[in-house]
Amino acid sequence: MRIFIYKCIYVFFLLVPFFGSLQLAIGENKKTNILFILADDVGYEGLTCYGGESYPTPQLDGLAKSGIQAMHCYSMPVCHPTRMALLTGCYPKNIGSPRWGSFPKNLEKKTIASVLKEAGYTTAVAGKWQLALLKDDPKQPFRLGFDDFCVFGWHEGPRYHDPMIYENGSVKTGTKGKFGPDLYREFLEAHMLKAQKKNQPFFSFYSMALCHDVTDDLKKPVPVSPSGKYLDYREMIVEMDRQTGLLIDFLKKNGLRENTLLVFVTDNGTPSRFIAYPDGNKLIKEPIFSNLNGQRIQGGKGKLDDTGTRVPLIINWPSVIEKGRKTDDLIDMSDFFATFIEVAGLNQNQNIDGVSFLPMIKGEKSPRSWAYSESKQKWWVRNKAYKLYNNGKFVEVSSTDPGKETSLNRPLTNLQEKAFKLLGQARPHRSNP
Repeated sequence: MRIFIYKCIYVFFLLVPFFGSLQLAIGENKKTNILFILADDVGYEGLTCYGGESYPTPQLDGLAKSGIQAMHCYSMPVCHPTRMALLTGCYPKNIGSPRWGSFPKNLEKKTIASVLKEAGYTTAVAGKWQLALLKDDPKQPFRLGFDDFCVFGWHEGPRYHDPMIYENGSVKTGTKGKFGPDLYREFLEAHMLKAQKKNQPFFSFYSMALCHDVTDDLKKPVPVSPSGKYLDYREMIVEMDRQTGLLIDFLKKNGLRENTLLVFVTDNGTPSRFIAYPDGNKLIKEPIFSNLNGQRIQGGKGKLDDTGTRVPLIINWPSVIEKGRKTDDLIDMSDFFATFIEVAGLNQNQNIDGVSFLPMIKGEKSPRSWAYSESKQKWWVRNKAYKLYNNGKFVEVSSTDPGKETSLNRPLTNLQEKAFKLLGQARPHRSNP
């Protein structure tokens, strides 16, 4: 009898770890976490994995190698319309072309953060906001669906060294001597850990200050780095890559990597000029040139050509993407909303312009046949090789010379005629948004 009892005790202790693991698996969150990284002012020539030769980006290159590298992702030429499309899934013209530094009141409950929050996600944003003057509306991010936020005060203070930050509606103290990008990242890491403890899926949006100038909203010089100077563009790219690597390490360390969809994209192309140093109360800018596949090109932020609108996009999701690959599928800024909704398991019944690229992630063909971009009164639709502007101008886009577009006139080749017809049938603007 005593031997039997000993055997039962022995078997019990053998099974304890099994049942503990089983309970963990049953209680484990099944919805996919989403970490969305949006870098500022970086064209595709900024990353080594896209052929860039001026800046080391080992973390992002590694992310691309084990994930999906999109070769034809297109943004708006400047940041505000890009962010409108990302948050709403709609082209700016279809939601009234919101003015700079504003967000439509009627869409506050229809952002990607609001929709995911209703689906059970906890949501947070950190870094750049720029959708309101927070001194006048310090809780605006809450209304747009974010449970937590940590963003610099646009038109109020610096974003990098000694940053002026609004955290959950109040001005953050203790930022003297601190570096903004570290504070934004650490805030999101705390948010992700809190979600993990609550067994809740998260949508963490790292809206990077990097790699924007040290300022474009303040008239006076801002604090310098510990080295006594401003970060130059190369240093910002290196820091952007480092921040991404730290987030990857964080996910791995905390067992979140496999079930987290990590998306890295940028809001527009590289600037043509960049604040280099202060001269008294003046901020002196110098040109930015980068090497891409053996060519020296100048940044084209603000332009509707590839130097202003073709951006890097890296998608990494270990539990779904088994082998790294490149895709030529077309993607534009409205598609992230649609994709994140589908990843969360929600129905695609939103009144949006975006097309989900989840099928592409899973190895299927994307249904998108054209991409879109706009700037003020100009806009275009395009495929990989051709572009049709709203004034009727039809161009061939160079695949080897960024920014070069060749106007095409009749007679067209069969391939050109087919592209012209396809793009002419595109209807990016809705009559009843």
